[in-house]
Amino acid sequence: MNIHEYQAKHIVSQYGIKIPKGHIAYTPLEAKRAALSASRRGPWMLKAQIQSGARDKGYFLGLAKNSGSGIRLVKSKHKLVKEATEMLGGTLVTPQTDPKSKTVTRIYVEAYHKIRKIFYTGFAIDRMNACVTLLIAKLDKGDIMTTAAKYPEQILRLKLDLQKGAKAIQIMQVAEFLGMRAKNVLQLKKYLQGLFKVFVDKDALMLEINPAGIDKHGDIIALDAKLSVDDKALFRQKDIEPLFDAYEMEERELRAAKNGFQYRSFEEGSIGCIVNGDGIALAAMDLIRSHGWDTSCFLNVKGGVDRDKIAAGIKLIMTNPRVEGILINVLGGFLRCNLVADGIIAAASEVGLNVPLVVRFEGTNKEEAKQILENSRLPVIVADDMEDSVIKLLQAMEESD
Repeated sequence: MNIHEYQAKHIVSQYGIKIPKGHIAYTPLEAKRAALSASRRGPWMLKAQIQSGARDKGYFLGLAKNSGSGIRLVKSKHKLVKEATEMLGGTLVTPQTDPKSKTVTRIYVEAYHKIRKIFYTGFAIDRMNACVTLLIAKLDKGDIMTTAAKYPEQILRLKLDLQKGAKAIQIMQVAEFLGMRAKNVLQLKKYLQGLFKVFVDKDALMLEINPAGIDKHGDIIALDAKLSVDDKALFRQKDIEPLFDAYEMEERELRAAKNGFQYRSFEEGSIGCIVNGDGIALAAMDLIRSHGWDTSCFLNVKGGVDRDKIAAGIKLIMTNPRVEGILINVLGGFLRCNLVADGIIAAASEVGLNVPLVVRFEGTNKEEAKQILENSRLPVIVADDMEDSVIKLLQAMEESD
């Protein structure tokens, strides 16, 4: 689950991380009051609160592309209302939402800070090495995407202790990497350890400060914040669960979430995947890509559900107009294979099956599931393993053209 920037900033500030003073606003007049409350004198930052990166490179539909992005610097009081009016209710397109767009329903207004240096800070789970990885990037030559693509040597990656976070020697590595003065190392330690504690306490999958700024006093300030929390841990996060913003999700994502499933769509591709596990999803998509095709969407279903929920989930894939072939790859455990077979039949009987569908079952009630599909007389292709399932699906899609 993702939350908005202003919500993430509020959370990190509770762990000793410095943030600019700011307030949320839903109307232009609220924006003006919020600005004057944050700082009696400008400049101020007006920041569209949509869950997308690269807001500063976005543009509003209906306005000239050079008229202003989703993040604006406002230097005078009389321009506050004008700029807020343009943003609120406007439709913002960013490089990360394009060709889709999002309506801006609120903006975050904060005091502007003069910064001597900026850098990127990220925390993520490294499942291969069973650790939390800290990423620090210099942003001297652009944003984090540019740095990662063109200047990877300007990114420092450190594996953190799961209990203690960054060790003293690692904090010194970061300080040296960023060219920080010795007298500011204590500030850096407080900053990194505070963020690590946020990451652990909030069951985060990802935490980004992009960018962090260092002012003339050596203070580190979180100029932006992005926090993604593990959905499966929300029962522990009673303060975060109410921050869920259904408006930020597309209809299929929302319908999947109501059944406890995860749905993702991508800008390209023509294959819909249904799996039960993140690892299986990634393996399937990688295998599809290795054959020169792309995934348009995937549905990650879970155990402990009934046939009707499985059917509802499968219908999300079947009714996606961009899907030209469906791959179902299930390792039966808590989710029994026969339930998935029943769900396929129920979904197909309601919306039809007009594209090739290949199924690979493994695990609990595997043979029963195969028999159910065979008796249904649906044109479902059964595969032996993941590689076989991808090959059979691509062949069926080519034959159906």
